[in-house]
Amino acid sequence: MGTTPYSIRLDDDLRRSLEKEAEIEDRPPAQLAVRAIRSMLKAKAAKRAAIDAALEEADQGKFISAEAVNAWIASWDSENELPAPKADITRDSA
Repeated sequence: MGTTPYSIRLDDDLRRSLEKEAEIEDRPPAQLAVRAIRSMLKAKAAKRAAIDAALEEADQGKFISAEAVNAWIASWDSENELPAPKADITRDSA
């Protein structure tokens, strides 16, 4: 895979922070910037995929009840943490 130069403008504080972090990691600032951009794009793609999956379930009439979501959230950081809830309401049962 080839590379292409790409110019961006950073405010002074962001540039200093990037350069400081690059110095700590003994890496070029551009390498950290590329890693950050890749990470952000990967996170956005994952979020988009999750939204698309949820919309597909909704289009099929599958939904997760507020009770199931609330129970799941209430279990976080406990010894009995629940798995992510699955659809427990269908268009026919609503």
